[in-house]
Parts: sequence; structure tokens; C-alpha cells
Amino acid sequence: MANNAEVTSLDNLRVFLSVVEARGFRAASKQLGISPSTVSEKIAEIELQLGVPLLIRTTRSVMPTEAGSALAARLAPLLAEARAALQDAANSQAEVRGLLKLNVTGAVMVDILPPLIDRFLTLHPHVRVEVVVEDRLVDIVAAGCDAGIRYGEHLAKDMIAVPVGPPVQGLAYAASPSYLARHAAPLGPRDLLAHDAIRLRFSSGALVVWEFERGTEFVTIDPPGRLIIGVDAAPAAIAAACAGHGIIGTFKNWLDPHIQNGLLHPVLPDWWPSFEGPRLYFSRRFVPAPLRALVDFIAVERRSPAHG
Repeated sequence: MANNAEVTSLDNLRVFLSVVEARGFRAASKQLGISPSTVSEKIAEIELQLGVPLLIRTTRSVMPTEAGSALAARLAPLLAEARAALQDAANSQAEVRGLLKLNVTGAVMVDILPPLIDRFLTLHPHVRVEVVVEDRLVDIVAAGCDAGIRYGEHLAKDMIAVPVGPPVQGLAYAASPSYLARHAAPLGPRDLLAHDAIRLRFSSGALVVWEFERGTEFVTIDPPGRLIIGVDAAPAAIAAACAGHGIIGTFKNWLDPHIQNGLLHPVLPDWWPSFEGPRLYFSRRFVPAPLRALVDFIAVERRSPAHG
């Protein structure tokens, strides 16, 4: 049994970790760029070599067995170290080279990450960047990513978090002048329950929470959505608000241009809350050269008055 275990390839183990993270053969195959049948064959090879089942397959999902969970937990950091060593060897030249894979929330894809990546790629012409957009907090190592960008989630102890983008952001609420002409302006957050709300939904299925803060008072409400749109299509939701279809609540920096040009009017501005900006997080045990270059670049950007 032990001799068989020794011949299990790193490639097969990488496939196994991807299946555990994606909870399915088809999702893992898309992530890896190989066919579902190839994924299934590689998993079967590992299970045959080890002599124990690693995955429980149902018609709807794939879950690791107890042995599979234990193996995945031990393999993830080991494969990350191997990947870092190989990439560092490839990047031993004077210029940084290689692939940087990021797993980010869709909220940073509107006006925070794109200009940052643009400047980073200009500075490092031999670095390639792949961005995976999803709103749930994932194990970036098991997902085959170098780093993630999220807002305020609790991170594992071996993770480093670096502020990226604005240090402070805010939520804002607004409606078009035509909508407010047809409906009485709300005097407090709970008045919004009687209004047409334009809500945003994360890819995880959860609605973006409507939060309010004034002094020491905090209020959370859940107005019924007259219109619900995915976060990745937030510009369409803002356009609907500009067209008079209801009150929208989202990032202040997304609404500011429309408020400034008069297409939207602030709603309950005294109640708009603020919160910490997004953070780049990554394992302290896995910092390949392209990621180190990005971390250094972000540090320089944050010291620059031009990018505040």
C-alpha cells in the first residue's frame, strides 16, 4: 500500500484538491481546463493507489470522506509550497515573470481593481494575471489561487491581509428626482419598507444588506425588492434607479457620479454608514514572485498622493 501511495503524481493530487474545493467534477474540470472524464480518471487512480475512498459522489454534489478531508487539509499547504518553489525558480531572472491568480469579490471589479491591475501590468510586462470573480470566501490555496480580495471576513491564522484601494468606503442610498416626486421622501430607514427598493444579490444568493448608522444608532432593514439584480450587473441596477424605478442602496463611490450630475438624489444621507475598504489576503507560506511584486506595488501605491 505504501509503495502505491508513493507513485501518486502531483498532478493527480492537484486535481483532487480542485474537486474538493469545487465540490464537483464538472466545476473542477472548468477550473483546471481539462475534461470531466479526465478528472474522474485521476481521482479513480488516487483512490486505487491508496486503497481508500476519498470522495462521496451523489447526483448533486461531491463531498470528501473523512480520509479525503484529512488528505486535503494536509495537501493544500504542501502543494502551495511546491508551487511557490517552482514559480520562484522560474522567476529567478531580474524581471518578475509568471502567472498571478486572484480570487476577488465582484464589488472590487467596478472601479478599484481594474485601474490597479492596469498600472501593475504596465510596470511588470512579463507577469500574467488571471482574475476569478466570486463573492463567497474560499480557501484560496485549495482553489489554486495566489491571493484573494474581500471585505472584512475573518481570515485563517496563516493569512496576511493587506489593504488595497480606498482605506474607507461607504454605503449610500439614492433615487431619481422623478421617483421622489411621486413618493414621499423617507424620514428614517424604516420608512424604506414602504418604498420600491432596487436590491443587489451576491452570486452566493444572499441579498446585499441595507445598513444604516447615525451616531450610536445602527439599523438594518430588509425591504422587499421591486427589482433585484446581481452584483456583477450593478451598473444596470443604477441605471434602473436613474430611470425612476425605486431607491437603490450600494457603494457610495458607485453612486457619487450620478448624484453629482443630478440623475440621482441622496436619500437619508445622515444615515449612510462607512466601513473598511477591501483587503488583499494570502498565505504567509505561499508568496510567489508575482504576488510579492503585487504586494510591493500596492504598498507604493498607498504611499502615493495620486492614489491615496
